Amino acid sequence: MSQADVYSLPARILHWAMALLLFSLLLAGLAMVQSLQTWHLTLLATHKSFGVLALLLAVIRLAVRLTHTPPALPTSLPAAQKRAAHATQVLLYVAMFAMPLTGLLMQGAAGRPVNVLGLFTVPALLPVDLRAYGLLRELHGWGAWGLIALVLLHVTAALHHGLIKRDKVLRSML
Repeated sequence: MSQADVYSLPARILHWAMALLLFSLLLAGLAMVQSLQTWHLTLLATHKSFGVLALLLAVIRLAVRLTHTPPALPTSLPAAQKRAAHATQVLLYVAMFAMPLTGLLMQGAAGRPVNVLGLFTVPALLPVDLRAYGLLRELHGWGAWGLIALVLLHVTAALHHGLIKRDKVLRSML
């Protein structure tokens, strides 16, 4: 494959790092709403720290995306599928920003600054407001379900291209 057929190395590294990070955040989020075990507070603190890390990586990833031209989709792909692929990518970027931001705002509305792995603290971004907290918690929860749906769609499409169509789409990110 030529350089024009693959994503840049920074884009590939950020893609797979974010994939692992988002997967762990989604699993942690699901585990936290299912249980109130003794490990819950540790998992919550880790989830918050990784959420801030995800936001920082999303900023870097967007900068890389804007400065590195991605490979073109196959010309054989119908226009509707190209639009769907573009829309899915845009929504994934929106979710990569919306999830950590709603989490940070939710914590602020609850009066809780976010300590990031003991390295620094993100101050509360909102004044304490339990109504805002409730709304942001709902948005964060629904956003997680939306992100899960987008990730499943993204993975399914990638596997379809790699295993069924056998075109260059999946290989461009590997």
